[in-house]
Amino acid sequence: MGESMLALTGYVDRLSAAPGGTLSFNVSSTLGEDYTADLVRIRCADPNPAGPGLKLLPVDVPFGGRFPSRAQPVHLGSYGRIDTPAELVDVPVLTLSALVWPTLPDRGPQAILTVGDPDGGEGVGLEVGPRGAALRVSSDPSGTVATGEPLVARAWYRIEATIDSRAGIVRVAQVPLDPVRLGLQAASATATLRLPERPGPGVMLAAAPGSEVPAVRHYDGKLEAPMLVAGTLDADGAPAGTVLAAWDLGRGIDGVRVEDIGPGFYHGALVNLPTRGVTGARWTGREMCWRHAPDEYAAIHFHSDDLYDCGWETGFTFTVPEGMPSGVYGARLRCAGHEDIIPFYVTPAPGAPTAKVLFIGSTYTFQAYANHQRGNLDDAFRARIRDWGAYPHNPDDHHDYAHSTYNRHPDGSGVALSSRLRPILTMRPGFLTFNDARGSGLRHFPADSHVTDWLEAKGIAYDVLTDEDIDEGGAEILRPYSVVLTGSHPEYHTPGTLDALEGYTRGGGRLCYLGGNGFYWRIARNPDLPGVIEVRRAETGIRAWAAETGEYYNQLDGGLGGLWRRNARPPQRLAGVGFSSQGLFEGGWYRRLPAADDPKVSWIFEGVPEQVIGDFGLSGGGAAGFELDRADPTLGTPPGTVVLASSEGHGPSFIPVFEDLLSHVNTLNGEPRDRLVRADMIYADLPSGGALFSVGSITFCGSLSHDGYDNPVSRILENVVRRFAGV
Repeated sequence: MGESMLALTGYVDRLSAAPGGTLSFNVSSTLGEDYTADLVRIRCADPNPAGPGLKLLPVDVPFGGRFPSRAQPVHLGSYGRIDTPAELVDVPVLTLSALVWPTLPDRGPQAILTVGDPDGGEGVGLEVGPRGAALRVSSDPSGTVATGEPLVARAWYRIEATIDSRAGIVRVAQVPLDPVRLGLQAASATATLRLPERPGPGVMLAAAPGSEVPAVRHYDGKLEAPMLVAGTLDADGAPAGTVLAAWDLGRGIDGVRVEDIGPGFYHGALVNLPTRGVTGARWTGREMCWRHAPDEYAAIHFHSDDLYDCGWETGFTFTVPEGMPSGVYGARLRCAGHEDIIPFYVTPAPGAPTAKVLFIGSTYTFQAYANHQRGNLDDAFRARIRDWGAYPHNPDDHHDYAHSTYNRHPDGSGVALSSRLRPILTMRPGFLTFNDARGSGLRHFPADSHVTDWLEAKGIAYDVLTDEDIDEGGAEILRPYSVVLTGSHPEYHTPGTLDALEGYTRGGGRLCYLGGNGFYWRIARNPDLPGVIEVRRAETGIRAWAAETGEYYNQLDGGLGGLWRRNARPPQRLAGVGFSSQGLFEGGWYRRLPAADDPKVSWIFEGVPEQVIGDFGLSGGGAAGFELDRADPTLGTPPGTVVLASSEGHGPSFIPVFEDLLSHVNTLNGEPRDRLVRADMIYADLPSGGALFSVGSITFCGSLSHDGYDNPVSRILENVVRRFAGV
């Protein structure tokens, strides 16, 4: 078990279920007694004692019980596994070969192409490490033979090892593929060893088999064209003998199959989702999309911390009973003073909505940020977490469950793939993202509970659906609702979710976008790989890392990654506003504009005489902050949109988003740079009969509960929701 694993935690196989649907909860407990599981409804997930507080309500339905603790490990690191018979390599002379682009060549021995078991059985393994290319041999006490010439990071090499079992001679070589530009030399070494009679069965790529874990010596870097040859290679690396197996990693890029184009068709599978659709040794730059030139993208980037599915055995299941209200729930695990709550959503039965109002759980965004390691967990932050009784665990302390698409792998490459089939510490009631001097410091799942808490405080009935539900159900699943509400930060979307939301508003639906920086990044899914999303941070935008040139197209669906704006679907086209500025987690306020007094929209401000709106709140201290969206007709804000209010009070940390800047002076739409630092609250009647109400700020929802839910922010939203829903 990893040192940073939690004593008690788990995950659920799906994040939502309708009545009659069954959810499986996969639990790991290192504790020496049974754990218990009960059910709570999560109304408010904010532990701030100055706010509504955590509201975890008991639910009287058959659920959970007492279960035996069972420690379940997590095995990080991607690799390929191929079943082959031992007879495959029963030849007098065997050569192992591959093209490699190592990213951490000095870290230690890393397996590239392993045949059999070079540690605990009969086998050989081609490796890279601090001494360059090497061959590990199971039957010789000396262990390995290496070239002795260190490899340069992020440079392509051909590495090979030839084993002459008759003479007991091994030769290892490394050949740089661009020696002139990089000033590198080829290197080789020859040794006489006691060799195994023949390697055992099975081949692994980018790792070696372990005795107590599935794989060891994980490789960080790109791998291309692994090959087994009966005989030797010529000076150019072409087989001079008979090809036994040759894996073309440019085939099936959207999946996990590894295809052998050799005579035996020894196909295999990838474990823990390495990154595909990456430039290979033959990339020329003439094509930027792997679908157009798969031979130039015939590499896979493996990482020692990749993770897809923890693969834990199920601890217990729950079948949602008929009539159970739609809402946000949690499976609460408790044992020996430890507690964890695994959130999930109960949705209405298909085609049977129970309310006029729908709230969308932004689960794709929660997944993109899953286990975001921020490096901000100092002593003062720990003290606040303890004093507030907040969720006590943070990804800065716990690395065994992999990190978010806002983090980097150990080799510095960005995390492009994120799975929900693992414990997600950041998606827990009471989780604090920031040590917010003026508020709670919530984001994502806990922050969105500000909306559900407000709905219940106002007595407004609502259903919930998740991004994944909408992706799979389309506009049809939204059509029964009079109004659809987003959370504070619906940032990540697939083509399917955008199609559904646009189809809803074009069909006469009413959308309340209650956040900022929404509908920003395009993500990909693959139905054959449930639970995974992918983001490629291409070309521009406010980014945690930048994709390598030529690696902008998603592996899961082949589409261009990056901003939806670069895919001809700016957020303004759907929501009327789009990302304009970002700064520190602090809130300003809105100032009401004269257009708000027009009789066509003045109903929105009924009971709101204030000109300054939202100079308070649990998110940064104000309703307009952190990430701000503006209206912009050049990007698709609908004709006739009314800007009701615009924000003020933003500090010096706020900057315009990069995609709006042409130079240090000029902006794309011609507005002055300073004017781009604003949130616009807008209203639009759509030609379809539908309507938009958007607030343009991530921190808006944190102001809803102020002064007992009786404040200008709350009254504005209540006026809109009740008008849209007719309640």
